[in-house]
Amino acid sequence: MEIKEHNLNEIKIAEVISNEVIIQNTDGALDLLGNLYYRGFDKIIIHQKNITPDFFDLKNKMAGDILQKFSQYRMPITIIGDFSKYESESLKNFIYESNKGNQVNFLNSISNALRK
Repeated sequence: MEIKEHNLNEIKIAEVISNEVIIQNTDGALDLLGNLYYRGFDKIIIHQKNITPDFFDLKNKMAGDILQKFSQYRMPITIIGDFSKYESESLKNFIYESNKGNQVNFLNSISNALRK
């Protein structure tokens, strides 16, 4: 796993780069969050491919549990990917509502994430 640092208007943003799944469960998400939090990052960008597909099945509540931890630590997270492949209306609504705020965003590119 590599952490690419982006600095934007004195905000330190961590982009997680890996060919492996980094977040497989809540514990993996907490490990990542703690690691980046203590390294002084203000925001996290992670790619969809680095998160277990189970995260995107809202029925198992994994996404809610994980994203609640990021909210509790006030660590905004942006997930980069192509979410059009998911057919779940609940997930589409969740993504739509999340993107209205600043805490959790689902975007299609790093450049969009850095602008947000």
